[in-house]
Amino acid sequence: MPSEKQIPSAAEAAREARGGTPNIPPVDQHVEPDAPPTTRVVRAAPPSTPAETAERTQPVRGKRKIARGVFHQDPVVGWVVVVGGPGLGTHRPIFEGNNTVGRSATQRVPIDFGDDSISSEEQAYIRYDSSERSFLFVPNLSKPNVVSVNDKRPTGAVVLSVMDVITMGRTQLVFIPFCGPEFDWSEITDPTD
Repeated sequence: MPSEKQIPSAAEAAREARGGTPNIPPVDQHVEPDAPPTTRVVRAAPPSTPAETAERTQPVRGKRKIARGVFHQDPVVGWVVVVGGPGLGTHRPIFEGNNTVGRSATQRVPIDFGDDSISSEEQAYIRYDSSERSFLFVPNLSKPNVVSVNDKRPTGAVVLSVMDVITMGRTQLVFIPFCGPEFDWSEITDPTD
């Protein structure tokens, strides 16, 4: 009588379907007792950079003091957002002090989206005065290109307010302040740092 093949258990059938278990040979194979194991343990290399050795997120309990130091770069005090013309939807930051506005990338506020009707350098100035907490728009009257604020052509400095529309060439910019009467960076920085 021919030998009947044994029916494997459900666990053995599952192992066989997955390709077997490395340390348990199939029934038909013979393994030498002194043969090395076929499974290797792989351990991750130890962290090599300080960022990798740093602890992960720590829970905050209670109110913690936030360290204020020196600025990483000039702090942003506002923005202009392109709402018409080339560069629609983009923005440029405004910083404290005088900000030259023009098409060249060397300007502090470069409006470099392809509108060649904007002067490459110093078409106008946007100034933020932290002591007054106010913004001024100053057109450069020596340039032949005309600028306007809310459809009026200024011949001198104009105080800027939220959502004022500045038109330069074929580009319209909306002014969005971050600093002003309600907030200024001097409120959260320590002058002794």
